[in-house]
This record gives sequence, structure tokens and C-alpha cells, in this order.
Amino acid sequence: LLAGYLGYVGMGAAVLQALERPVEVRVAQRLLQERLELLANHTCLEGPALQRLIEGIIEAYKSGITLQGNTTNLGRWDYSGSFFFSISAITTIGYGNLSPSTVIGRIFCIVFALFGIPLNLILLNEIGQLMLLGVQHCAHRLEEVFHWQNKASFMMKTCALVTGLLLFLLLPPLLFSDKEGWSYEEGFYYSFITLTTIGFGDYVIGMNPDRIYPRWYKNVISLWILFGMAWLALVIKFCINLLE
Repeated sequence: LLAGYLGYVGMGAAVLQALERPVEVRVAQRLLQERLELLANHTCLEGPALQRLIEGIIEAYKSGITLQGNTTNLGRWDYSGSFFFSISAITTIGYGNLSPSTVIGRIFCIVFALFGIPLNLILLNEIGQLMLLGVQHCAHRLEEVFHWQNKASFMMKTCALVTGLLLFLLLPPLLFSDKEGWSYEEGFYYSFITLTTIGFGDYVIGMNPDRIYPRWYKNVISLWILFGMAWLALVIKFCINLLE
């Protein structure tokens, strides 16, 4: 089992290296070329000063601050942004695009997650059990009405799978395309990476300073995350049973 696990991870690493490494090299070369051209065309700029500015911009962006002309854009740590961060913390998604910068904030985050993660797991388990009970109840009713045996259970499990796919993976990308300007593929990728709690952080909702988001947006996405994780946990549990 360990050999199979390492072989699977090794295969994934080889494929990803073959797909992503050439793009990484091209981007790095283009960035270096643009820096050299900027310094050559603007002789008043000095290399160290430009490097400090770049590092400052990167550090500010990590804190949620972006430049817009002569002003800065704030908003990642308003209440809705903080609420969404709290959800991403206790669900262990951890996008990584936002994190506390103060010592007190980091200490509070540790304590908050210490109690929040078990609370979240309990809630997800209860939601998952309710979903499972609903499917079993509907299957039992079908057996009583139509006198089906194995067909009812199979039909309800199939319906639950298709409904979950629509609600949590196939339809949400349409909302993300409208609110974030992403393609459908990007929205689907974000949905799967979020609900599986992988949370790379390359795509995160509500972070584009050029877009205006409605107040309900992040709250609805938070509920989608909770119920979507519960549904996907049942699907993953089924896959585990198949693999075992």
C-alpha cells in the first residue's frame, strides 16, 4: 500500500513537472527581461530601489492592500472578509492568500482554530448524516410505494450524486463566472479545490479590487462550502470503500 501510494504521488509529480515546468521557466525569463528593459529605458531608476519597491508591493498584497493609481484598496479585513477567513480557517481550506499579521491575531487564530476545527467536523458529520438519512428515507418510501428492492436504493443514491454534482460543482462556476469574471473551467477548478479543502489560494472569491461584490455573496459561498464539503465527504467515503 505504501509503495502504491508513493508511486501514485511520484507519477503525479512527474506529470505536473512535465506540464508546469516549461511555463514557469518562460514566465521567469519574461519577468527578468522586463526588469532589464525597465532599467535600461529609465536610467533614473536604480536596481536596488526597484527591488525594494517590488518587495514592498508583494508584502502589501499579502496583507490585502493593492495600489489603484495614487490610492490603495482595502477590504480584505472588513467583516465579510474576516468571516470568510474564519470559515476557511476552521474548514482547514487555508487558501494562504490572507493571514493575520499581528502577534495577537496569530495567537487568537491558533486558539480559534483549535476549538473551531472539531466544531466544524462535528457539524459536517451531522449535515452528512442528515443527507444520508434523507436519501435512505426516500429510498424506503419508493420501496413501499412501488415495491422496489435494490432499485430504489440505487436510484436514490444516483439522484443524490447527480443533485450534489449540480448544486456543488457544476452550477457554482456559473456564479463565479458572473461575479469574478473567471472562465467555467476556472470556476469548476476553484469549486473542487475548495470543497476538497486543498485550498491552493490561486483562485479566491471576492478578492478582485476592480469588481463590486454584493453583501450576500461571501455569506452564500460560506454556506455552499459547508454543505458542499459534507456532500463531498460522503462521496469520498464511498470512494474509500471502493478502494479498500
